[in-house]
Amino acid sequence: MPDCIMLISGNAHKPLAESVAKELDISLCDTTSTTFSDGELSVRIEQNIRGTDVFVIQPTCTPVNDNIMELLLIIDALKRASAGRITAVIPYYGYARQDRKVQSRVPISSKLVADLITSAGANRILTVDLHAGQIQGFFNIPVDHLYASPILADFFRSKKFEDLVVVSPDAGGVERARSFAKRLDASLAIIDKRREKANVSEVMNVIGDVEGCTTILFDDMIDTAGTIAQAAQALKENGARQVFATCAHAVLSGPAIERLNDSVLEEVVVSNTIPLEEKEKACPKLKVLSIAPMLAEAIKRIHEESSINSLFL
Repeated sequence: MPDCIMLISGNAHKPLAESVAKELDISLCDTTSTTFSDGELSVRIEQNIRGTDVFVIQPTCTPVNDNIMELLLIIDALKRASAGRITAVIPYYGYARQDRKVQSRVPISSKLVADLITSAGANRILTVDLHAGQIQGFFNIPVDHLYASPILADFFRSKKFEDLVVVSPDAGGVERARSFAKRLDASLAIIDKRREKANVSEVMNVIGDVEGCTTILFDDMIDTAGTIAQAAQALKENGARQVFATCAHAVLSGPAIERLNDSVLEEVVVSNTIPLEEKEKACPKLKVLSIAPMLAEAIKRIHEESSINSLFL
């Protein structure tokens, strides 16, 4: 195993990379990224990385395609510079929702991105809260799949809420919500909804008793916030005393901020897998928790070839 550890950040989320570096008490490796007038990207690693254990931190969030391409170029540059081992640290994995064929003549984009990252030269993947756990199988290299739920659960546990109910915003997230409810020793409820088309949902029914309770809507991501806002309204109409929302990935695209601000939600608690500085300013309900200590601990254990099993739980 390479003796020296190096941390590299793409441009997707430098504040997170800097926080991880601070936790590890190391400096980020110097890199230069250039965009040509026609939109092409070029990267250069400014330090000698021959034989080192390199971790590249790059969530593939908006702009998704640019960030994926930059990640691929960094990995290729590292491979050609004889890095000892290359771990792609992808806190948010873009294209994760396109993980199967839902109709004829469509790609499985999540698998394609996995192939691109592997072909570029990554030896290992470290990621957080994949939209579907089976995406790990799209890679033919080791994947360490972490969860933000312990960090989110610690936040809500500190509030000492009584009559707490964790709510899955749809049937597909029941297993995820049940696990979160178990962490908080809370009850479970489910929102029954029908999705007519992408990013448009209609809440139909609340399954479970939420009357007079503090409720937490729990999902892996919030994108346009239509589902969460409608689900929160349904919970209020069914007698919930307070409604919170929490997720690992705050994508918050399109009208999401406006919908959250206008919703009945008390607070939206998320992790910083995606950069949220501007959105925090625009949405007072947003509470951002850092995953930097968890990523730093995982990186340290991977480098030392020690078990990270406890971080999966």
